[in-house]
Amino acid sequence: MEQAELATEQERQQQQQQQQNSQSHVETEENEIVAEHSTSVHGEPPQDGNGPPKADSEVEVLHEKVSKQIIKEGHGQKPSKYSTCFLHYRAWTESTQHKFEDTWLEQRPFEMVLGKEKKEMTGLAMGVSSMKSGERALLHVGWELGYGKEGNFSFPNVPPMADIIYEVELIGFDETREGKARGDMTVEERIGAADRRKMDGNALFKEDKLEEAMQQYEMAIAYMGDDFMFQLFGKYRDMALAVKNPCHLNMAACMIKLKRYEEAIGQCSTVLAEDENNVKAMFRRGKAKAELGQTDAAREDFLKARKFAPEDKAIAKELRVLAEQDKALYQKQKEIYKGIFGPRPELQPKRANRLILLWQWLVALLYRVFKRERLKAD
Repeated sequence: MEQAELATEQERQQQQQQQQNSQSHVETEENEIVAEHSTSVHGEPPQDGNGPPKADSEVEVLHEKVSKQIIKEGHGQKPSKYSTCFLHYRAWTESTQHKFEDTWLEQRPFEMVLGKEKKEMTGLAMGVSSMKSGERALLHVGWELGYGKEGNFSFPNVPPMADIIYEVELIGFDETREGKARGDMTVEERIGAADRRKMDGNALFKEDKLEEAMQQYEMAIAYMGDDFMFQLFGKYRDMALAVKNPCHLNMAACMIKLKRYEEAIGQCSTVLAEDENNVKAMFRRGKAKAELGQTDAAREDFLKARKFAPEDKAIAKELRVLAEQDKALYQKQKEIYKGIFGPRPELQPKRANRLILLWQWLVALLYRVFKRERLKAD
């Protein structure tokens, strides 16, 4: 019975996907944002200097061995026990300022179920439980709630009795009574959870809450990680991509609005690596390139998109805009060069030197006289 219901659900999702593909590739759809990755953090990655960042906010004592300073405010509620949290963090030993872990470099959010975290992450979990979605904070954790008296000599390498400084950003969290991690979910559960996040992100986008929308999209992408996608094939892979790729493209849409064009290009390129003929990815990547002044590269993306959607008005409009920009640039350059070089000067004949002309006449006269005398002699 369950298998039959699953097959029916798969067929329904496939039909929906086919209907979406038959519509305009660039215009608005009910579940996709106009203007749709990588699993890098949704916001601008924090700067990595020689050590932990500085925070000017008040110190909040969460525990005798844990304190927090807010770097960037979040929004919404805080996660409760057994919530599945997705976060990025960097970690330094406080005494030596040696960085021993960085999930931003790995470009993969870390997953933590509060109340079921590893012993060495007890202090980190306390800090995360006090944070809101989108919040970035600096945590100071005593060694008793970190890697302990012995430290850790494998990876990560942490000395004995080392107090730790964390820079943490809570991307988002899911409230679950049983505290089920992604790895314990079925394929259908993970895809369903990701799809709900995508829909929440779309609703936030329509309210122009771009940062919050990107958090939801990244949460959805976290459910569709590379390790998970690698195991899928056939219908299950199609189901996952039908959720994952729109999240990538919606992330790009948010970034274009926020004028983060380089990041938007990366989002679209991720989709094109999976689906090289995705018109929305070509179109949005072209938009971002055009904003960066990469006119030729943008035109290439728009022209390729037009091959698959020749009647699309949005693509035609962008190509007209590029053509008008090229024409205006040509006229401007023409005026500049005209002012620099001016009109071409006319060649004026030089006045002949009278002495030279007289000399030539005398030579010709002597030659004729000499020639005539020679003829007489003959």
